Amino acid sequence: MKDEKFTPLADLNDYVARSDNEMRMRAAAFFEDIKRRHTIRDFTDEPVDRTVVEACIEAAGRAPSGANHQPWHFCAIGDSGVKKEIRAAAEEEERAFYDGRAGEEWLEALDPIGTDANKSFLETAPWLIAVFAQRRGGVEAGMDKKNYYIHESVGIACGFLIAALHHAGLATLTHTPNPMSFLSEKLNRPKNEKPYLLVVTGRPSPDAQVPNHALIKKPLSDIMTVF
Repeated sequence: MKDEKFTPLADLNDYVARSDNEMRMRAAAFFEDIKRRHTIRDFTDEPVDRTVVEACIEAAGRAPSGANHQPWHFCAIGDSGVKKEIRAAAEEEERAFYDGRAGEEWLEALDPIGTDANKSFLETAPWLIAVFAQRRGGVEAGMDKKNYYIHESVGIACGFLIAALHHAGLATLTHTPNPMSFLSEKLNRPKNEKPYLLVVTGRPSPDAQVPNHALIKKPLSDIMTVF
């Protein structure tokens, strides 16, 4: 008797069986591509077609989530006026952050990255993507149920989003002004949602730089244990 709660994977025709050699080649190819992704802070203002951003957000929406509630919402911001407002609000919080709110240890950790309160990229880059985590929701829009594993789920979706943007040919920056509550106000988001991440994306400027500190990546032996 067919279980109405499930659809056989074979019926979806989504899984592609691959040989061991194919898997090795594809895994290596993905690594070679993703290792070229770098966080940058210098973008051009060259427009990026909205359909590119939409496709990447749609890919992020395919991430796994607790009880499949998909507890996220993405605001894609291309309007120059809104970007200007976000920059002003973000820099206000950042000035307080760098003036002492962060604490000495945090600022010391950031020093090799070379960041400061100036966030001009929030206006220059063609797109900002504000990611919100939803406390309540459900598998369908309009539901009002408790969401589960919210931070884990939204974090995975953000990983999908960043990888998709890189795959499309765009550079990215993850920005987390502290606090980020101004995003809820500027973007008119409901109280049910909390700002999680601001992703800046576009093409890198010709003189874009990558901090040497950011090029230090732990080797596989330090991040993996095999049993």
